Amino acid sequence: MAIKDALLPEFDHEMQVTRKVLARVPDGKFDWKPHDKSMSFGRLAGHLAEIPGWVKESLMQDGVDIGGGFTPKVFTTRDEVLARFDALVTSGRSMLDAATDAQFMAPWTLKDKGQEIFTLPKVAVIRAWVLNHTVHHRGQMSVYLRLNDLPVPAIYGPSADEAN
Repeated sequence: MAIKDALLPEFDHEMQVTRKVLARVPDGKFDWKPHDKSMSFGRLAGHLAEIPGWVKESLMQDGVDIGGGFTPKVFTTRDEVLARFDALVTSGRSMLDAATDAQFMAPWTLKDKGQEIFTLPKVAVIRAWVLNHTVHHRGQMSVYLRLNDLPVPAIYGPSADEAN
């Protein structure tokens, strides 16, 4: 079995569920945050929307140096978040589907200001930085929804707000 054949169903599922969560982000509350050290509703939604774009960085580059001056895009509406997310999911999925096992197994290095943090096969980077990272922040977003008395969608089974 090709690596992509194992990876694509997981990608599809996690992105579908993440979209359901992002669709619940309320316009007008993008500045809300549960704690001073937390990301705002809008920043967290924007971060989740942009993570599928990391498929391109993971597959098409040999690594990333996070020590540069990254400025995240600022989203102001749920529709902007969903449009960005949908576009990046579509392009990310296409790249995953076109990737070869050799591409997936090629090394990828994370650096911080030139200092190597780790090197992993690209498939491990996609699982950790795209899929697991999405799951992590989607969990945060579910808490944000709950704290704002908004319904949390079913994710891996029924939620208190949905049967499925």
